[in-house]
Amino acid sequence: MPTVAASAVLQVANYPEGGRWLGPPEAYLRGQWGDRDWRNVPGPFYGARTDSCWMGREIAPHHVVYEDEFGSEIVYRQPKNAGEVHLVLTAAWNDPFGGYAADGYEHWTLELVREWWADRGRLTAWIAGVQRRWSSSERADEQDNAVGLRDFAHYLDNGLEADLRDYGFWLDNRRPPQAHETLPRLDRP
Repeated sequence: MPTVAASAVLQVANYPEGGRWLGPPEAYLRGQWGDRDWRNVPGPFYGARTDSCWMGREIAPHHVVYEDEFGSEIVYRQPKNAGEVHLVLTAAWNDPFGGYAADGYEHWTLELVREWWADRGRLTAWIAGVQRRWSSSERADEQDNAVGLRDFAHYLDNGLEADLRDYGFWLDNRRPPQAHETLPRLDRP
């Protein structure tokens, strides 16, 4: 992804004082595919053993939620434009463990995306349980994450399938689909 490769010259997004640079992506995108959290949606970005400081939603609230066991960060919506990539990269830059990665395209296949999609019932159940519990929490950060989880559930039901079909086409062809081309189905043919 060219935006990731060129990110060294980008300023850290939402940094109050300004003047901080993301620097080389290999300095902060050190997550490993084998360590990724199963709840990350398929795509280039994912969290893998991130910290539990809960900074990701402050920076990229439409892309990051926290899991409930360790508080690690999960990418629940892949960025779609350079501005969104910048926010996700800044969330990654803020992770002291360097647990984010942007190499999902090297690992995902259409078949793996289909497997992930087929297991979405487990994800739906997890979201519902944590969202219900944290919606009534007295902690503002847990309530905010419950809002993010509600957005994740909505996206899972409304929009994610189309995005994953586009991504599946890209995985098979290494280019975006043209208007006349048929997108792959997520259920097994």
